[in-house]
Amino acid sequence: MKKQRNYTRYLLMAVLLLVILMAMRFVGSATALSNAYTVGRLERDLQSGKVVDAALTPYADTPTGSAEVLLKDGSRKKLYATDIREVEKLLRKNHVDPQINEVKDDNWMFSILVPGLIGVAALVFIVMLISNNQNAQSGNSRMMNFGRSRARIANPEDNKVTLKDVAGLQEEKEQLAEIIAFLKSPAKFTRVGARIPKGVLLEGSPGTGKTLLAKAIAGEAGVPFFTISGSDFVEMFVGVGASRVRDLFADAKKNAPCIVFIDEIDAVARRRGTGMGGGHDEREQTLNQLLVEMDGFGVNEGIIVLAATNRVDILDPAILRPGRFDRKITVSRPDIGGREEILQVHARNKPLSEDVDLKQVAQTTAGFTGADLENLLNESAIHAAMQNHTYISQADIRKAFVQVGIGTEKHSRIISEEEKKITAYHEAGHAILFHVLPDVGPVYTVSIIPTGLGAAGYTMPLPEKDEMFVTRSKMLEEIMVSLGGRIAEEIIFGDITTGASSDIQKATKQAHNMVTRYGMSLKIGTVNYDDQEEDVFIGYEIGHAKKNSELVQGQIDQEVKNIIDACYHKAKELILEYEDVLHKSAELLLEKEKIGREEFEALFEGHEEKLQASEMIPKA
Repeated sequence: MKKQRNYTRYLLMAVLLLVILMAMRFVGSATALSNAYTVGRLERDLQSGKVVDAALTPYADTPTGSAEVLLKDGSRKKLYATDIREVEKLLRKNHVDPQINEVKDDNWMFSILVPGLIGVAALVFIVMLISNNQNAQSGNSRMMNFGRSRARIANPEDNKVTLKDVAGLQEEKEQLAEIIAFLKSPAKFTRVGARIPKGVLLEGSPGTGKTLLAKAIAGEAGVPFFTISGSDFVEMFVGVGASRVRDLFADAKKNAPCIVFIDEIDAVARRRGTGMGGGHDEREQTLNQLLVEMDGFGVNEGIIVLAATNRVDILDPAILRPGRFDRKITVSRPDIGGREEILQVHARNKPLSEDVDLKQVAQTTAGFTGADLENLLNESAIHAAMQNHTYISQADIRKAFVQVGIGTEKHSRIISEEEKKITAYHEAGHAILFHVLPDVGPVYTVSIIPTGLGAAGYTMPLPEKDEMFVTRSKMLEEIMVSLGGRIAEEIIFGDITTGASSDIQKATKQAHNMVTRYGMSLKIGTVNYDDQEEDVFIGYEIGHAKKNSELVQGQIDQEVKNIIDACYHKAKELILEYEDVLHKSAELLLEKEKIGREEFEALFEGHEEKLQASEMIPKA
């Protein structure tokens, strides 16, 4: 009843305000009329010769109108006349030729609409005051709700995602089965004195399925699911982030058992002492409050915090200790079996032709994440729709694969015949080494069509298996492949171009990692000299001294050069050995612009014994 009386009072205030505004409008109009220029004053000014010029504006309500009079002293007078024709006769009689403007309609916008809009705006403002007043009376007097949590809650009936929708993460799902079991029947664990982990940190590359895995856990357990991004906590106003953390966990306690999922937690849980604001930094205050809240709620209160990040290396150690995030689960990129499962999940609602081989697609997409595979099939579907096909073919997938992995092919780009020839030999050099060397390749596609990434062409290998470790011999072969394009240019044209800049960069980085990170140099030894740590913190890297002395750094540079030079000479020998294939590959590329595996491998007829012998050579 009291609330209803408050609403009535505020409504009466709004009506009163509207009446006052309209009265002010009419009073202003009356004042303007009272101070207006009169016909008598106009006649006197005309007789005394003060009038220089005049403009007449007839109104739609004839014969009314207005006149604007310009006097000799530069002043302008406004005259409102009941009969504008009489004013015109008076002006012409006194030798003043007035300007006649178009008929003017009554401006109802200012007389009716504007006061109405002002009244509506006043009413909306009063409603906002009522809302803020109610929030203040409920115990939270936060201005404009800045301190309120921005977490979105999904009820069990709204979350339809289950573990069946998560493919390729079998081990990760097994590790999270305990969490699901606890949320379904917590008494089974508390009976034997078990403490369920308070927090689970999901770490892995972007697109591996961390967020999807968290949603599936909530869907399987049938509990409310709070989701929020780490960046939603941080504001420019000090204390807002900490307030949002308190509000989030207060809501979670009301809905326990539940899951709180913080995506990209590195935005708020970055290592303390690395900013410019010291302990008064807003982000650090937010982190401190998060640490307190995770310690604060009871051991078996039923709130489980899930967090996802792809930068676990920059997280504060305090948040990683047991009692906060007890369990860390690495969500890795899927292997070939996992990729096939993921492709099957995303292909459920997509019509596929008979020639589509998802196993072969999974084999081709080594290193792809779940998000990459979903995007691949989506691009395939878009391409099929643009071709007015009712199904997705293998050709559509190959087209999408090139677009996703390399970039859109620029068929319309005009390239000279000389540049095409250089590109053909360049890519043929890469392709020959992919085919000849035992630990890389085979070749999937060779093209001299420019791409959206600025490349004049591309050579795409087809990895036959996923490898957990990379051997020294394979890394050397990858360096040789990278240098193959430059070598082919040198052999055929006796000159080199800038087209191999990215290849040289890739080869140099590989050789540098071999020496400094992997201990694969006999001269340098098995010592880690890698100083390229990803220290992105302001203030940390200022006092961070380099590990390497100038002497050691000089030895590293020399050893990197030795590796590059050795690979260059070995790769050049191989290309010269298959120079006839080099010419045939370039000619075929100039003819077709793009060739596949079968066409390329057919060029090696007559070299079978040589290839078998090269595979028997002991690895470096």
